[in-house]
Amino acid sequence: MKEAKRLENVQEYYFSKKLEEVRALDAQGKNIINLGIGSPDLPPPAAAVMALTKALQLPNAHQYQPYKGQPQFREAIASFYKEHYKVDLDPASEILPLMGSKEGILHISMAFLNEGDEVLIPNPGYPTYAAVTNLVGAKVRDYDLVEANNWLPDLEALAETDLSKVKLMWVNYPHMPTGTKATKAVFEALVDFGKKHDILIVNDNPYSFILNDEPLSILSVQGAMETALELNSLSKTFNMSGWRVGMVCGSKANIQSILKMKSNMDSGMFLPLQIGAIAAMTNASGFLKDLNVQYLKRREKAVALALALNCEPIENVAGLFVWAKIRSGTASEVLVDELLCKYGIFVTPGTIFGSNGEGYIRISLCASEEKLEAALNKIEKEKLIYTEL
Repeated sequence: MKEAKRLENVQEYYFSKKLEEVRALDAQGKNIINLGIGSPDLPPPAAAVMALTKALQLPNAHQYQPYKGQPQFREAIASFYKEHYKVDLDPASEILPLMGSKEGILHISMAFLNEGDEVLIPNPGYPTYAAVTNLVGAKVRDYDLVEANNWLPDLEALAETDLSKVKLMWVNYPHMPTGTKATKAVFEALVDFGKKHDILIVNDNPYSFILNDEPLSILSVQGAMETALELNSLSKTFNMSGWRVGMVCGSKANIQSILKMKSNMDSGMFLPLQIGAIAAMTNASGFLKDLNVQYLKRREKAVALALALNCEPIENVAGLFVWAKIRSGTASEVLVDELLCKYGIFVTPGTIFGSNGEGYIRISLCASEEKLEAALNKIEKEKLIYTEL
């Protein structure tokens, strides 16, 4: 049986393959220090775990749940957006819970894209944007993000191109992999761009509370509801990536379109997860403050590691990663493979995020200070050996 044509332009996800290699080396006793993937290793809020555990005993805990989630869950999301982003959302019609925001990328694409429609995708950016675009038969149109422009889109240059077939634009701020933060002015420009060219702007926003004192939503911009959607999740914010709890927020009409797709593809979220998520989002400020104290310490170690590797880290950024430029001119994947095979350290090559990621590596903060210190010691020890020789 031949596979469907839609898979011709889609490859197995990089981490799906590479982590198998890492696990195999680890099984051989190589003691690999994995600094590649952004899977938080710290615990979720204790209140969330307790609420989930208690909810397991509810009479309806194991039944199907509403496709739109429980009303109190949507109300908690609305309260969270109001408190932290200063955005007013109608919990009845402008919020749709998702089983992780990654699911939302597919639902949004299937809800709004036809075959042949064009999609603006950041380069570098999250690989799933392009993969899903190909799967639904739309056309990928990369737009450049470069260090010289602080990894922000050049909307003036884009406006000079033919945008007549473009229907959707993916943006992601704070940006993954670089950590660049958008300003209110950047979001205002994106909303104006979307309105002028009749393009749906979708901001993927899972990193806004990590090492960032001023979390921002594109929906805080006046008029954004007319042309923008926002994906968000609890995965990075509350160390709940395995829980698969996310949401998409936007206008009633756009949410209804996504619900048409979602309701035909899955069921509602497990009730105890919703109740645990409510507990996480309630009184979250203290948890987030303590979390960022730990990430700041880890970032200092990761920056030291990048410098030891003769790489230049990008500063004044948010999120779970250190994005660093390779000073030696070594190709990204060559350096990554050398680190893995020679030192037992796995970091991510910038090239998996697009051609503009060549010449960069990404170091994850989802590892303990001890592991980051151990990685640094391995590199420093090797330098010392070379010096003595």
